This record gives sequence, structure tokens and C-alpha cells, in this order.
Amino acid sequence: MFSFRLIRDGFHSGAANMARDEAISRAVSAGKQLPTLRLYGWTPPAISLGYSQRTSSVNEARCREDGVEIVRRPTGGLAILHTDELTYSVSLPIDHPLAEGDVMTSYRRIAEALMHALRLLGVPEVAANRVPKEGRAKGPVCFEAPSDYEIVGAGKKIVGSAQWRRLDGVMQHGSLPLHGDIARICAYLWDAPAPELVHAHAATLQELLGHPTSWAEAASAWQRGFEEALGIHFTEATLSEEEQRCAETLIAEKYANDTWTRRR
Repeated sequence: MFSFRLIRDGFHSGAANMARDEAISRAVSAGKQLPTLRLYGWTPPAISLGYSQRTSSVNEARCREDGVEIVRRPTGGLAILHTDELTYSVSLPIDHPLAEGDVMTSYRRIAEALMHALRLLGVPEVAANRVPKEGRAKGPVCFEAPSDYEIVGAGKKIVGSAQWRRLDGVMQHGSLPLHGDIARICAYLWDAPAPELVHAHAATLQELLGHPTSWAEAASAWQRGFEEALGIHFTEATLSEEEQRCAETLIAEKYANDTWTRRR
């Protein structure tokens, strides 16, 4: 059984969420904290861009008009509109058994916990498989189509995840849309696919279940998914003072700084 820290971290801005994920990952990688599962949400809504994604793809005027923040992730992948969702991050030291292997190996290992959590919530036909090249997303939207081993329910993408591997650690985070319009992001990107294309390939949890699920209910299922699928024992905690200070520095110097956000 693995010992982990569980942080139910509430709702934060886009810059704060990315900074807190990185601060936790740094502390875990340095051996100062247990491997950590962080569960959180976003307020106000924010679009997160993948590490290498171009800022010019975002309709910034529309974002300002609607109060939608823009933040750049330390992980790769495509744009996500974070609102009405449960977000998770997993931080591991590089030598942890769950981090062993390459990106896809550890990605698939963590996917077992995510799939178990979705089954606990009642999602039908949960799977995570390799995706043929022609079936992958061709535009800037993460939920346009699943990538390799991303999770689908009833044939539709339900969780979008990305991983950041460094010499000393691994951090993976991802989003479970709970309700609302999965294609809302299309209004905020210049080169977005047609909303119908997103609806055809992705869904919210409410769409798949036919009833709403609260953030707290989804978070509890996420905790059980990791416990039961991966043999994890959680100790609930909060960010340490050192992690909070690190996050505040990262907000100011990186995630709320245009030099980082507009690096591409």
C-alpha cells in the first residue's frame, strides 16, 4: 500500500491553481512531502493553454468581456475551458513505483484509478485505449477528441489529462467536466472546431449519467478510485507554509506574468 497526501483544495484562480500544482510537485520531488493527490476547482472560469500552444489562438477580447482568465500550463496538450469541473493533480517523485516507465506507462497506470472512479460514479463503458492518428484532435481544443489512453465513457471523451516529467518528479493533472456545455470553449478560440464536432466526441458527466453530480461527490469518487485501484492510503492535509510561499512566488513570477503566458 502506498502512503499519499490528499488535498481537497477548493476553488482558485487559474494562476493560483497552476502555481499550487507546481509548488506541490516541487516539494514532493524534493522528498519534503508525501506523493500527493490534489482535488480542486476554478473561480473565475479560465482557459488553460498547453505549454507549447500559441496565445494567438485565443479570442482575448471575448475572454475579457465574459470574465474568463487565460493561463498557460506547465504541461502539454490543448486548450481547456475550466468551469463546472473537478480538476485533479497527482505529484510523484521520479523513483516512485507509480511513476516508473515512460510517459505512456505511468499515464496508463494513473488511468486505472480515474476509470475506477468513473465506474463508481456510474459512467457506462469506461475505457482508455490507443487512438488512431486519424481520430485525434486536429484543432486547439482538448475535448475535441481523445488522445492515446485518455478516458472515454459510452464512446465519448470524459477526462482530459496531461503530464509533466522532470529529472526528479512527475506531475499529472486533468479535468472532469461535471455539467454545462462541453463546447463552450469554441466561443473563445479563433480557430476552434465547430461545436457540433466537440459534442460528437466529448461529454460532461451529467450528459453521460442523466443527472447532476456535485463537486464533492465527484471528489469522493476520485479519492476512492485511487485508494481501490492503486492501493493508496490517504492522509488529508493542506499545503505546507513552504508550498504556499512557493506558490505565491510562482504566481507573481510565472503564472500571472505575461512573459510566461505569452511565451508563444
